[in-house]
Amino acid sequence: MDFNIGGSERRTNTPSQTQNSGLPSGGWLMTAVAPWGESEEDAFDQCLVELGLGDCRLVQVQGAMLPMGFSPETPRALPMGSLVECHYSVSLAWNGSTACAGAGWARCTTPEGEEVAIVTTVSTNEDYEETELMLKRQMQRRLASRDLEIIEHEIAVDEVTSGEGHHGAVIAALILPDSLGIGGPVGRARDLSSISGGIRSDSGNSGGGNFSF
Repeated sequence: MDFNIGGSERRTNTPSQTQNSGLPSGGWLMTAVAPWGESEEDAFDQCLVELGLGDCRLVQVQGAMLPMGFSPETPRALPMGSLVECHYSVSLAWNGSTACAGAGWARCTTPEGEEVAIVTTVSTNEDYEETELMLKRQMQRRLASRDLEIIEHEIAVDEVTSGEGHHGAVIAALILPDSLGIGGPVGRARDLSSISGGIRSDSGNSGGGNFSF
């Protein structure tokens, strides 16, 4: 069995055919940071917008196993109201402190030749390098405990340093937009690239429009 995990890597393999539900199960890794939140919730929401999930309904799924047939995809805009499976870690910072979050997936084979995929997430108050090492070690343990041999994998780690007097958040997420079969009506996919990213609010202007309560 191969548990050697460095950076992102892929190698060719020909596992036996596996069964799945027929639903698409591709996804992608993304990270986002927000250093200028007025609250933890505000910083978290800013990260969701930067991830392209600001218009989505999220289902945070627990556990290491991904849907059968998982494969990596290129990120794309998601329709408003989409119900999205998401495996994410979030780490919070305050008033100049630093936080890190990481996520990764690995496609593997069982001893019987079935192809499966697992996900790993981690959140820390350590630096980037230590968080990356922790994520790799955790993925190795998940592979070993399930007797899996790796085919390919990818990891993503990011860090945030919060602004003075502000809350910061960092999210690392594996996003699977098509794996759930209970979506309901959705709207169009909006382009939020022009407004995504951390919103600095130290001047009293939230950047979200002119309104009052």
